[in-house]
Amino acid sequence: MEDKFIKQISLFAENKPGRLANVANKLKSAGINIRAFTIAESGDFGIIRMVVDRSDYAHSILHDAGFTVSETNVLGIEMDDVPGSMSRIAEVFGKAKINIDYAYAFVTRDQKALLIIRVNDIEKAIKTLEEDNVKLISMKELEKI
Repeated sequence: MEDKFIKQISLFAENKPGRLANVANKLKSAGINIRAFTIAESGDFGIIRMVVDRSDYAHSILHDAGFTVSETNVLGIEMDDVPGSMSRIAEVFGKAKINIDYAYAFVTRDQKALLIIRVNDIEKAIKTLEEDNVKLISMKELEKI
């Protein structure tokens, strides 16, 4: 089942000018491509969550640079880039009583939308999505996007 997960990098960082540039420059210097990211702030600190093409290496680079960093298993859900795609996924989770902790999305080069999502029960979510013929993106597939 692990081949259905995507590893997300999360950083706890001070909310101040230049912090994101510092993170991005570390990844750039290591040749790591950021596929998607989101920032959630809470006063003086924030959480930068991102999906990158080489998560284990990114974790190591950021950790060695002194950042508080962790990896989290999330799902990558491929959707058509049309109205109603998000609604379909939300309905599937609602019917199965799966809670969405957070989500963010981006559009791929081949006009598909990719939803990165953390849920309260990842194994149940995988099973539910597969039963509903929803395509999950693996880490290997993400690296090729």
